[in-house]
Amino acid sequence: MSSASDSATMMRTTDVLLVEDAPEYQQLVESVLTSEGYRVHLAEDGERALELARSRQPDVVVLDLVLPGIDGIEVCRQLRTFSDAYVIMLTARTEEVDKLVGLAVGADDYLTKPFSPRELAARIAALLRRPRSGDTVPSATRRELGDLVVDLDAREVVVGGQPVDLTRIEFDLLAALSANPQMVYSRQLLLEQVWGPTWVGDDHVVDVHIANLRKKIDADGTKHIKTVRGVGYRMLVSD
Repeated sequence: MSSASDSATMMRTTDVLLVEDAPEYQQLVESVLTSEGYRVHLAEDGERALELARSRQPDVVVLDLVLPGIDGIEVCRQLRTFSDAYVIMLTARTEEVDKLVGLAVGADDYLTKPFSPRELAARIAALLRRPRSGDTVPSATRRELGDLVVDLDAREVVVGGQPVDLTRIEFDLLAALSANPQMVYSRQLLLEQVWGPTWVGDDHVVDVHIANLRKKIDADGTKHIKTVRGVGYRMLVSD
């Protein structure tokens, strides 16, 4: 059995939704991704992007921040209500706030224009190679940490008896942290376990997604994730 053959098969069946209204980027990105074996669907505005996302159910969405009609931030926000696709946001702006807003609404990564289409292809490949939490964490499939319950098989989380809706990355971060609640996980270790060892983005994405995760599982004022200054994060387990 050939791993190269398996990889090629995966790429041939991977659908990428490219949401971009600039013709020069449309042509370059579509050409490169097609040559890499991806099946590319093109949308030029936010409304069409959401329509195609529902009908085509892409594995990856490459989403421009500035679009006619609904902008990329709102597209990503709505996309996260029905799709678990990986999202890479494209922005021509350099301000950090644009990147943070994109990550806060559920984007997995971002690229600032101008960028190399080959770099985009590498980012997509890295996301697709990201191991599932079940692959990286061999511990029990149901974990109870005080009022927090993590079910790895069902990919469900309950806090205080109430279900909590997490994104794919938020769940995988929680799965990694809860595998060993006494251990302090560095940002680099979380990147390797959740995004994969070939991740090529920066480690700030960890902080953004941890912040989003905290808002959801600590909504009642309890604390489940502790920041260890200068090191990373670990779980707090209450009785």
